[in-house]
Amino acid sequence: MSRPRRILTFICRTACAAVIALAANTVLLSGTKADQPAKEIFGAAALPAVLPARAIGFYSKGCLAGGMAIATDGPTWQAMRLSRNRRWGHPDLVALVERLSRDAAAKDGWPGLLVGDLAQPRGGPMLSGHASHQIGLDADIWLTPMPDRTLTAREREDISATSMLKKDTLYVDDRVWTPAHARVLMRAASYPEVERIFVHPGIKKKLCDSWTGDRSAMGKLRPYYGHHYHFHIRIKCPPGVSGCRSQASPPQSTGCDSSLAWWFTDEPWAPAKPEKADKPKPRKWDMRMADLPAACAQVVQAPGPASEAQVTFGSASIASPAGMGGSASAFAPPARIPIPVPRPSK
Repeated sequence: MSRPRRILTFICRTACAAVIALAANTVLLSGTKADQPAKEIFGAAALPAVLPARAIGFYSKGCLAGGMAIATDGPTWQAMRLSRNRRWGHPDLVALVERLSRDAAAKDGWPGLLVGDLAQPRGGPMLSGHASHQIGLDADIWLTPMPDRTLTAREREDISATSMLKKDTLYVDDRVWTPAHARVLMRAASYPEVERIFVHPGIKKKLCDSWTGDRSAMGKLRPYYGHHYHFHIRIKCPPGVSGCRSQASPPQSTGCDSSLAWWFTDEPWAPAKPEKADKPKPRKWDMRMADLPAACAQVVQAPGPASEAQVTFGSASIASPAGMGGSASAFAPPARIPIPVPRPSK
């Protein structure tokens, strides 16, 4: 066979292999209706897009390329609610969560993190539970300290996080709150890449009233309802990433002022009753593909990896993490516990 013919044959075989691989990994957009909610498309993706790591869009309107999974178990963390398949994030986020778990265990008397939702494998709107967490830069961490044993798969589905509040009040219950809670929150806020940490107003007030250490990062702790059993870490867009929009920086003040006192007025966050003439507005979780950044179509169409192990952060099976746009941690996770079958969407 002549050299030009061999080259042409090689090109054809390579192209055919790429086409077959793409088909095998499923083009998620094919067969979908134009008006299908984006959450159904992104919620169907079991594995991330094999693309350079990139957070695309805004926290509540975007998607994730090159996502990495945090291992289900580490020396100082355990992942919860495995059936949701929301252990995915930008490599920078996963690295920060692992770093916080190590620092908190070594310096703050916190035995380890119970890690809640990060993002779906390709980010995007979720089938349930969150309006944000779409670009791989958000992570929920339980305020329940990690137990001194490995939880079973069933326990990770069934155990409830512990509320920090007194029953039927907006105030912290000192019977469950400890100085270690304050230390782990303030440590997370101290990291320069962290943009915000959402906590319940009662927790913010507790910190304002009791924290005697460095308060320079106190302003990053933002009061928001619903965060009495976990805290929500949000990091900035990674440097040099195009198409990612960070949230405006929080005020330079500690936030221990009238803006915090507002939350303790008579149910200030109770939704107003809509007027009869009002036309219902589409909710963020009803977005269609056309509502998301154009680059998210590429994320949907991109092939996935051969296995989850290849894209688990720190896994020894990651031959070239730089190919996914991130770097692996030194920790190689142990054999993982069985992951239950995902729950049907509601």
